[in-house]
Amino acid sequence: MKVIFMGTPAFAVPTLKKLHEKGHSIALVVTQPDKPSGRGKKLKKSEVKVAAEELNLEIFQPDKIKREENIEILKSYNPDVIVVVAYGQILSKEILSIPKYGCINVHASLLPKLRGAAPLNWAIINGETKTGVTTMQMDQGLDTGDMLLKSEVEIDENMNVGELHDILMDKGADLLVETLDKIERNELVPQKQDDSLSTYAPMLNKENRKINWNLPANNIHNLIRGLAPWPTAYFTIDGNMVKVYKSTYSNENSDYEPGYVIKANNEGIFVQAKEGTVILQEIQMPGKKRMTVDAYLRGNIFPEKIILN
Repeated sequence: MKVIFMGTPAFAVPTLKKLHEKGHSIALVVTQPDKPSGRGKKLKKSEVKVAAEELNLEIFQPDKIKREENIEILKSYNPDVIVVVAYGQILSKEILSIPKYGCINVHASLLPKLRGAAPLNWAIINGETKTGVTTMQMDQGLDTGDMLLKSEVEIDENMNVGELHDILMDKGADLLVETLDKIERNELVPQKQDDSLSTYAPMLNKENRKINWNLPANNIHNLIRGLAPWPTAYFTIDGNMVKVYKSTYSNENSDYEPGYVIKANNEGIFVQAKEGTVILQEIQMPGKKRMTVDAYLRGNIFPEKIILN
């Protein structure tokens, strides 16, 4: 099958490599333009571009894919299918209609649950016990197209989003190849989504990453692991951000108000929540490296008997 592949981050790389490995003809790889990164603002290639270069594939990096001249370039390749995995730009109706088999998206949730920008994170933040990947026939809505195939994954209560990401990017690659194989054999029956069952996974920002100590301890633990190792949950001390990478919790309560630091020792920093106690195990203090609380306390003191913001 002649494929145009659209993707940008690491999540998309296994799918690109699996398509190549399975002998599909990848006519073009479309990815986001190189972007300034780091203190020196050196241009950084997307993970998909790096992989495409290693595979000696042709690469196209338009700043706006919907421009007429860019649409004409896509049409010139006469693809059977366009595969889209976390590309980062919205496709127009004209692009969606180019390929014989349409545009197939690999989405990191069990649709119609968790449509939107950050399904991996919100699956964990919301305390889901399972999630997965869905291949979908794209339409002009936000992850609203007909579903093709699904693959489920169990979420352990201590799994973080980085671990889930690595599992699902490989699951997604296998599912996409299976989807294309079944399309070629005319074995797929697209299934419409039930919009009444849909939920939304909004973009992450500074507001929804901040720990609210007035929530139950297990909710706070879910937020921390749903944002680790990136972009991380945080709280503040004297207006300075403290990032949190790992935690656990207990159902024990104290007489203190939410956010109160009960104690800090080699087991962690014990903070009272609305219900239960959050135990912070790995943090990054302002101006310091990421480290376990045990390691941090060997050379530093974490303030106790204060209220965290």
